[in-house]
Amino acid sequence: MATVKSAKRWFWWHKWTSLLCTVFLLLLCVTGLPLVFHEEIEHWTEHHGHGEAASPQDRASLDKILTEAKVAEPNKVTRFIFWDDAHPDAVFLSLSDSLMAPADNYTIVEMDAHSGQVAQHHDDQEGFMYVMLRLHTDLFAGLGGKLFLGLMGILFVISIVTGVVLYGPIMKKFDFGMIRTGKSRRLKWLDMHNLLGIVALFWTLVVGLTGTILATSDIVVGLWQQGQLAEMTAPYQHAAPLHPDSLASLDQAARVAMAAAPDMQLRTVAMPGTMFSSKHHYAIFMNGNTPLTAKLLKPALIDAKTGELTDMRDMPWYVNTLFLSQPLHFGDYGGLPLKIIWALLDAITIAILITGLYLWIARLKATRAQLAWLDGNWTDMPASTI
Repeated sequence: MATVKSAKRWFWWHKWTSLLCTVFLLLLCVTGLPLVFHEEIEHWTEHHGHGEAASPQDRASLDKILTEAKVAEPNKVTRFIFWDDAHPDAVFLSLSDSLMAPADNYTIVEMDAHSGQVAQHHDDQEGFMYVMLRLHTDLFAGLGGKLFLGLMGILFVISIVTGVVLYGPIMKKFDFGMIRTGKSRRLKWLDMHNLLGIVALFWTLVVGLTGTILATSDIVVGLWQQGQLAEMTAPYQHAAPLHPDSLASLDQAARVAMAAAPDMQLRTVAMPGTMFSSKHHYAIFMNGNTPLTAKLLKPALIDAKTGELTDMRDMPWYVNTLFLSQPLHFGDYGGLPLKIIWALLDAITIAILITGLYLWIARLKATRAQLAWLDGNWTDMPASTI
């Protein structure tokens, strides 16, 4: 009896966690497919050259790049500078109306790394890929949407675990991968649902867990800002604000940071006064050259007045967990072959969700039909059965 009660309890958890998250998981799987291939899609749809990376001797100085961007967009300020491995001959600037403008207030300008001239403007807030990304990350609902999808990720993981618990005893009685084609359609779909669930078990757990972690990105960044970043910039808390004309050379600041970490490369620069820096520092984020360290960032704070290094630390574990979750979630750390595998497993997960939804609907119809039959025939039944 205890075993039956336990199985019913597991089934209840599996059914309701699955039902609550199925529709949203279908949306995430469908929008996730093009996001897995976002680099390839951008390469096919964008029309600009991808030349060789500029050597340190051949590249334009960051100071010149900032000046040229200011000439091209005199009414905007540069908040961030970043590099992309897919565009080795380019430097990208994020320009906004002010340093404290909302996060979605920006224009991306691509600069030629050789000449320092403006190559083209990018509008990253429109188009098919932008819609897919917003639906996948926050449903166009900001932090609330992210946290809601994170909750759906937790329910998804619970449904996977409970499904495995229920499937284990069944497989003790039948051969692995069994599909009972000679039985009812519902049994055939149930066997297919179970088989696909076991085939994609590890992948769905990884994607579910990493997706849940990524949904907390805003919270993680906030914790880092209030923790490590605040500690690193504490000595400058009461310093007088810097005048924009008194800023030290950004190019020199980048060289200082790279000299302090010679085995790393530039990834992002946050200008003084932005949310990832302080009013007195260039925050220069660098990453490593190995498959693992390439996914991790290390911040170096450079005094924006003197150009001297004031602090450099490894990111806390919770930030590194966030960094490592992104490539695991989208499968973008092993090239195109791994992306294809990720897409196939994504398609299998869609099939799991659809078969699970079908099984629930079929069970609901069968229950209603049984109740309707009893309602119409109970008066004709023997008294001993009532």
